[in-house]
Amino acid sequence: MLTQILATLLPVFLIASCGALYGRYRSPDIKGINALNMELFVPMLVFAVLADQKAPLQEYAWLALAGSIVVLGSGLLLWPLARIAKINPKTFLPPMMFNNSGNMGIPVIVLAFGEAALPAAVVLFIVEMMLHFTVGLHMLNPHEPLRKLLKIPVVLASIAGLSLNLGGIALPGWLLESLNMLGGVCIPLMLFTLGVRMLDVDFSDWKLGLLGAIACPASGLLLVWPLVGLIDLPGLQLATLWVFAALPPAVLNYMIAEQYRQEPHRVASLVLIGNLGSLVVMPVTLGLIFSSSLL
Repeated sequence: MLTQILATLLPVFLIASCGALYGRYRSPDIKGINALNMELFVPMLVFAVLADQKAPLQEYAWLALAGSIVVLGSGLLLWPLARIAKINPKTFLPPMMFNNSGNMGIPVIVLAFGEAALPAAVVLFIVEMMLHFTVGLHMLNPHEPLRKLLKIPVVLASIAGLSLNLGGIALPGWLLESLNMLGGVCIPLMLFTLGVRMLDVDFSDWKLGLLGAIACPASGLLLVWPLVGLIDLPGLQLATLWVFAALPPAVLNYMIAEQYRQEPHRVASLVLIGNLGSLVVMPVTLGLIFSSSLL
């Protein structure tokens, strides 16, 4: 089991460490790299996975529902905590709800469970992204028009891929392979840029960051626990859901908080210290999964 955990997490932390080391000495244009990744490589991966007829998406409907419950339920579960701790819910709740299903989730899930888990990882990533750009933006600005969603490349790629898959339209093998190769660039690039971002960790608000590092995975895992008995998921999908629930806050939370001027420095502490906390949370979560009878 220890070998499986190390085989999963060492590549993740090694690539992220390379990003941190490179960023320490070269100061790369992370905004440009992230824009390229989110506007080209990630949409390519999403489209290729969803359009592939080998992955019948009807089989992932219950997983998508479970992922939605984890995301939305985390906000409801932690709302009283924000009130008790006297933290602005608009600052605290989005990072607790919208996790790092892209930069960390997809790589960890694929490394842990193999390429067969990629469709499940992408489905949960899409669920998280869709909710982030609808519910999440509405939380920060109730007057935000939903039509902005149609300008996001990942959303357009999701709609196109779903349409082809559900319509039974098969893409030529050479085209699908090309898309997979381009999309495959995004996974290591996500980890690399995450490593660069970790250089910006601000420990001035470490108490809030520590609270978030515990509350984010704890709320997700608490919600999955009863779902196991309510929703009948195949073992691989259930294992993927457990990892999804334990993920730290997404880096995107900081970018959006900065855009809406919603205490971005406090959100940065929640995001970056939360991702540091995954050094403890992920090995424990994977250890429990590998020691169970899920796989």
